[in-house]
Amino acid sequence: MTRRNPRSLALLPGILLCVLGCPSDGGDTASSETDAASTTSDVTGTGDATGTSSAATNDAPTSAGSTSDAPTSGASESGDGSTAASTDDSTTTTGAVPSEPFSFFVTSLKAMQELSGSQQGFGGDLRFGEEGPGAGLRGADKICAAIAEMSMPGAGSKPWRAFLSASADENGEQVDAIDRVGDGPWYDRLGRLVAADKDDLLAERPVGADSAIQDDLPNEDGVPNHQPDPLQDPVDNHDTLTGSGTDGRLESASSTCLDWTSAAGESDVDGKPMLGHSWPRGGGGGGPGPGPGPGDMDGTHWIQSHSASGCAPGVNIVEMGPSPPGANTVGAGGGYGGIYCFSRVP
Repeated sequence: MTRRNPRSLALLPGILLCVLGCPSDGGDTASSETDAASTTSDVTGTGDATGTSSAATNDAPTSAGSTSDAPTSGASESGDGSTAASTDDSTTTTGAVPSEPFSFFVTSLKAMQELSGSQQGFGGDLRFGEEGPGAGLRGADKICAAIAEMSMPGAGSKPWRAFLSASADENGEQVDAIDRVGDGPWYDRLGRLVAADKDDLLAERPVGADSAIQDDLPNEDGVPNHQPDPLQDPVDNHDTLTGSGTDGRLESASSTCLDWTSAAGESDVDGKPMLGHSWPRGGGGGGPGPGPGPGDMDGTHWIQSHSASGCAPGVNIVEMGPSPPGANTVGAGGGYGGIYCFSRVP
């Protein structure tokens, strides 16, 4: 008969308990990894919920276009191609860049009201959250990217630029609108040609543009801007901010609302911004009939037709003739402070 060691028998209950219920180091590790993965998932989910994506509105392709038109989202490019830190990476894109061409629009009244949070629009202050030197141009570029994204998901990632000149960027250098927009071609939201190159673009009305839009440049939805609601009568909204002469270059230091940072409406402080006409409007300044505008400027030119009454926000899209005496808003002569937006790539 085999005799059992009493000491072994004494250890048996403890061994059985350990087999049945002892925690293992591997189990703890796996549990910890599961918890960590869960935490990571929660963080990622929060990021996704905010909709933050790779494009900054500031200069849009990821905003701002470096020379490759694809800088990081934390940077923005000014008119001469230099880069500066953006204070807000806010153009949220919702997908890949669309393959269909879309590289030009006039900002609609509805979009400008929505982004500004005011029925009167932005006026001459287009900073849109940007700060420091060059903030007006960077903010305007963000506005363009945000509106493009609203119209065509993914399009906000393109390198959008506002067609605006300024006396100084963040490096103190003059910025000319024509140097900001790439080399073309440019197409509207529906894929119609606006201009093939800069030479065609700089004409009184863009040469070679689709006949449906040549004399009525379209908004972000491809709708000719003179009649943004096809079910309603046309409106008097021709005036569009440029700060530029007919050559697309800075008209004067007093024609940019302090480089698109002021909406004071005090002409001795922030000047009077230069306007182009998104559709031909004889008489300039909202004046009736054919003929040149104030200062013998041609009322048909899309870049330079006349100066606004001031830089204050304001909307006037009802035909009333020239700006009334004492007016000080960007829209007093027939407009709302709209801007032209171009992508540096089609």
